[in-house]
Amino acid sequence: MSDTRIRLLHEDDWPDVIAAEERAYAPSGLSEGGAALRSRHRASPSTCFVLEDADGFCGYLLALPYPLFRCPDLSRAESDGAGRGSSGIGGSSGTGGSNLHAHDLVIAERARGRGLADLLLLHLEETGRQAGYRTLSLVAVRGSQVLWSRLGYRARPEIGLPASYGTEAVYMAKPLAGPSADTVPSPSRAEVG
Repeated sequence: MSDTRIRLLHEDDWPDVIAAEERAYAPSGLSEGGAALRSRHRASPSTCFVLEDADGFCGYLLALPYPLFRCPDLSRAESDGAGRGSSGIGGSSGTGGSNLHAHDLVIAERARGRGLADLLLLHLEETGRQAGYRTLSLVAVRGSQVLWSRLGYRARPEIGLPASYGTEAVYMAKPLAGPSADTVPSPSRAEVG
């Protein structure tokens, strides 16, 4: 992993990102397509990363501020203010809330089995802490909640998800930092669904 680096996603990365996303998610009907993926990046370019090594592209991670207990709909692109209220993007010190949502992470087939997903997530956690976010969230698909649980995410099966994720998906969240970092708040009835 010493020759592996994480950097911000650039415009010329899109062919690799879109191809990797399609290979990873199309067989299970979860592929979003290029327009939706690009909209997630536009919502928060400072929290979208590419992983590369001496041989090139190894994977990517798209993350964006999203209210805790909510998530992007796979069937729709982000629009201005979508999911974040009307105030914009930012950590707890900004106006977009205190949750950073890890929306999509794919490691290229040639690079799997090297712990690179963990490396990307640790990078995201550090980025989130530095930006003032208090929690990270994600939606576990295809039975991956076991993996995410190992990394400190707690399943929140009471949280309703858009139908685009299918019936097996589970919302999960993890505290990042601060005095109450050992817990994630419970949703109010208005936030569920």
